[in-house]
Amino acid sequence: MDRSSEIREYLRTRRARITPEQAGLTPHGGPRRVPGLRREEVAQLAGVSVDYYIRLERGRVQGVSEAVLDAVSRALQLDDAERAHLFDLAQPTAATRARRKRHLAPQRVHPVLYRTLDALDVPAVIQGRRTDVLAANKLAHALYTDFEARPRRERNFARYVFLDEAARTLYADWERVAGDCLAALRLYAGRNPDDPQLTELIGELSLHSDTFRRMWADHDVQAHTSGTKRLHHPIVGDLILDFAVLTVEGDPEQQLVVYTPEPASPTAEALSLLASWTATSAARTQAPEEAANRPTDN
Repeated sequence: MDRSSEIREYLRTRRARITPEQAGLTPHGGPRRVPGLRREEVAQLAGVSVDYYIRLERGRVQGVSEAVLDAVSRALQLDDAERAHLFDLAQPTAATRARRKRHLAPQRVHPVLYRTLDALDVPAVIQGRRTDVLAANKLAHALYTDFEARPRRERNFARYVFLDEAARTLYADWERVAGDCLAALRLYAGRNPDDPQLTELIGELSLHSDTFRRMWADHDVQAHTSGTKRLHHPIVGDLILDFAVLTVEGDPEQQLVVYTPEPASPTAEALSLLASWTATSAARTQAPEEAANRPTDN
């Protein structure tokens, strides 16, 4: 990924979404050719010269200070995730630079986490870099799709959301879910622009999904730690699930995502039904295998 072009487009799209009125400015200078703030208005709000901000927006960020980035973040009304993304693009930390220099080793899930997944009676997923699905319990597979049955490179949540037609019917608000998924992916891209698997993933999604191409051009970023998903499952019907995202200690690029229903709710009953269906389905699959392996009399 070209860092200069990423910075340019990121600042341009952030600038375009804020009107002078929202920024506390009085519009002037006649008809506006572009939506949102002009470059000189951002420079005014950030307390830097127009020429300096123009150089910054063109991706010429060598030597830029944290104070300037903070001022630009305030001028553009960036939230915490958006500010962090700007810093990743313009002034990568030592840790970020180290990641860029080394090969990203495959992620491994600790055995304790596998046992944790199996012990939970609600859907749970361990998600890694690029929204890769590293592990999931049986109820999560039943809720979404059996990721373990897919080739390893296709065990990815963004691929599922944008390229699997079943995801469009599963999510009641698919467009929002897709936007959230993409915003998390771009946040990762800011920290790991030289990840070759990320480049491959973005290329594949851009080639096969018009929605992904449109959303990717918006340069939105977002970090999700909790929220609510509304789904229409083909077996148990409508579900409303709250989720929480927990970072795995020892690997900040692994996250445990747990989905829980409101106690004693229709969703809780539906999940119980899905769990029963999953257990029955597994038993039916296992029975022929056991019969095939049973010794016979000669």
